[in-house]
Amino acid sequence: MNAIPSGAQTPAARISRRVPLSHSVAAMAVTVMLWGSPIAMAADPSGPAVPIEQLDAALLSAMKAGQATPFAQRYAMLAPAVERAVDLNVLLREAVGLSWSGLQANQKTALASTFHRYTISNYTANFDSYDGQSFRVLPQTRALPGGDVIVQTQIVRRDKSPVEIDYVMRQAPAGWKAVDLLSDGTVSQVAVQRSDFSPLHASGGARALEAGLRQKVANLSNGALA
Repeated sequence: MNAIPSGAQTPAARISRRVPLSHSVAAMAVTVMLWGSPIAMAADPSGPAVPIEQLDAALLSAMKAGQATPFAQRYAMLAPAVERAVDLNVLLREAVGLSWSGLQANQKTALASTFHRYTISNYTANFDSYDGQSFRVLPQTRALPGGDVIVQTQIVRRDKSPVEIDYVMRQAPAGWKAVDLLSDGTVSQVAVQRSDFSPLHASGGARALEAGLRQKVANLSNGALA
């Protein structure tokens, strides 16, 4: 899906290690934090922050379970929260880009299934240890053109600066879902994944991209989800 501290590798640090950014991708970083105006976040049980709060709670549980708990079990812990909070189909479509419309229906279905497994595996692999961290959802959202909003979150670490991970949320029939994730508040996951996926797709189309994602799942899970 295509960051930070010194010393022991925290989950947030491993996100950066596993998804290196080229200068070209960094230049594509979406600085949407500068676009929107802040709006107060009401105590709305169906509001845009709720699925992110639920995702953060699941991530914290998985971190506390740690690597002593089998990967597949932690994956199962996270899958419902990730799928509820993130619109994985939109992320995939935006990451593939213009060529998505030219894919056959069976190719789209196969890619979507593998991309779901890849995204959840990425969360599972990166949030796999606990050292007193906590998650904080900031009390304001930022409005974007078209009705999207940004939910700002932080991973709070002991004796270190917080790590900012923000979510671009869009209201769908099933409720609010994230359609992009911003590392450090600016670097778009969609842009990073588009850069990551493009060589695979260019080398062999949807089949090559799906095979590449399957290999990423196997690597992230150390073969547990081959």
